[in-house]
Amino acid sequence: MIKHSDLYLKPEIFKHISSLVAGVSTRHGGKSQAPYHSLNLGVHTEDQAEIIQENISLLCQSLGIKPQQLARSFQTHQDLIWECEQPDYLSGFDAIISTQTNIYSAVGIADCCPVLLVDPVQKITAAIHAGWKGSVLGIVPKTAHLLISKYQCVPENILAYIGPCISLAHFEVGDEVAAQFPEDCKLKPANKWHVDLKKLHANQLQQVGISQIEISPWCTVEHNEHFFSHRKEQGITGRMLAFAGFQS
Repeated sequence: MIKHSDLYLKPEIFKHISSLVAGVSTRHGGKSQAPYHSLNLGVHTEDQAEIIQENISLLCQSLGIKPQQLARSFQTHQDLIWECEQPDYLSGFDAIISTQTNIYSAVGIADCCPVLLVDPVQKITAAIHAGWKGSVLGIVPKTAHLLISKYQCVPENILAYIGPCISLAHFEVGDEVAAQFPEDCKLKPANKWHVDLKKLHANQLQQVGISQIEISPWCTVEHNEHFFSHRKEQGITGRMLAFAGFQS
């Protein structure tokens, strides 16, 4: 159950890790006016810049962190991964790995699928923005492979959260897009294909040996009262953040 006082959701799979700050923001508890109401965290939206910064501060305050500890990027729906050693705002990355404590990777979403990867042994996290383009490019397994090959993360130790995004019921795509997805992640109930991003990412994670996975039941379109939806709101909407990092 989501309350209108909830600024963010903390996944059940992470709740036993006291030093971890991880979750997905909702659209509640901010200062933005319609159509961005209310906790718009998207700095590239047409909302007022000072209000967006206020919203970011409100979220960070509720998390017990500082805005300057966030590592964010202008996302381009590609498969580039930023191995972040200090917080910043860059451009061109759709996955961010926090290699240090007190740095919180954060990706913006409003229908695209957020995936959070957490290794509580190595104290390393990753936040991934996976729209359909990044998904077919394999940004989720590429990020997982990097954690395993470069940072000695053991797949059995990695916890994964597949967050709120557009669901199979609402993600209609054309033939060209559908052709790029595996058969078991799409349906054609009528004239249009429907794609299941959550199932795709769960399958991809399992293929690299990650089995501890929580899949959010929330759909950004169906539950638009709690989440921003680019498709439902016809492109004029705010952004949530999916974030993860360890406190020292």
